[in-house]
Amino acid sequence: MVIKASAASEIRQLVEALEGTDDVRREAAIARLGVIGARAVDRLAAAYRSATTREVRLAVLRALEVTGDGRTIAVARDGLTAGGDLAVAAVAAIASLLEAHPPSAAEALDVLLTTALDRALERRVRLAAFQAIQHLPQVGDRIAAALREDPDALLTAAADDVPRDRAAADAAWQDAIEGRLPDEPAMLRELAQARAPGAAVTTLQAMIDAVRAREGSLPEGAKRDAWRAARGALHQGLALRGSRVAVYDLRETFEQARGPLAGSFLAALHVVGDDTCLEPLAAAWARAGEEDARWRQQIGAAFRAITRREKITKRHAAFKRIVARWPDAAAGLGG
Repeated sequence: MVIKASAASEIRQLVEALEGTDDVRREAAIARLGVIGARAVDRLAAAYRSATTREVRLAVLRALEVTGDGRTIAVARDGLTAGGDLAVAAVAAIASLLEAHPPSAAEALDVLLTTALDRALERRVRLAAFQAIQHLPQVGDRIAAALREDPDALLTAAADDVPRDRAAADAAWQDAIEGRLPDEPAMLRELAQARAPGAAVTTLQAMIDAVRAREGSLPEGAKRDAWRAARGALHQGLALRGSRVAVYDLRETFEQARGPLAGSFLAALHVVGDDTCLEPLAAAWARAGEEDARWRQQIGAAFRAITRREKITKRHAAFKRIVARWPDAAAGLGG
């Protein structure tokens, strides 16, 4: 397909927006590339191959989804092997071709059928594939029947018409429990807020460790902060169980904090913090400085909650160390 110079220039700029860090420009570029359609596919495929981050590949797949071009399948097949949100986006891109011209539609259906039945894949990826084809006459009935024989109870439930949103959330949460975290921390944070209070203590501890590892692999910035907030939601759920198995992580988080943390960390400390958390809180209070009065107030509230609950007085060794190292903090925290 011959592309005019003006169109080629626009496509190049839009693809560069996908590769940038401005979320607003990225979303606008995805919408515009969908309008341009097939003319942008080759450039998008090249951008996918050269991308160095999953975020860029995810944006490319979302742009391909709305082009309605059969060449999308080759790119999306690679996305399926990547797992996580990328694989879910690949399923959506392939599913968009189910009503395309027969060769592309048939190939898309074949890929989705194979994906739904592949027991080696993440359940939320399989579920997305199933949900994409379950409405198709005859095919939907056959795939549902096959999934009813699947050893995975969540997929069996989905085949029995469990509401789509609930089935997707169930699958994502179970994948996270098994160590397959989503790419987007906001998803895990929402799941944790709803489901962590009812999860097993050992499960939550393992998830906290996994999230911290993911967080530590990222440079300082918004994405790392978002993973930290997801970890805080897990801590809050664990605290609601009355468990102290992850207090070590709370303590270390405050020892390393260089700015305000999500309120869920403080909420967890209110419930399960112990004397070993007092010095990290005092250190965080001292680092905050007078310009961050609200953060200091929140730290102080947690500090006092622990001392009251644990009946810690000024004669306690931890309190004496705080007075010696951070006398201003000791006074500001209620010393």
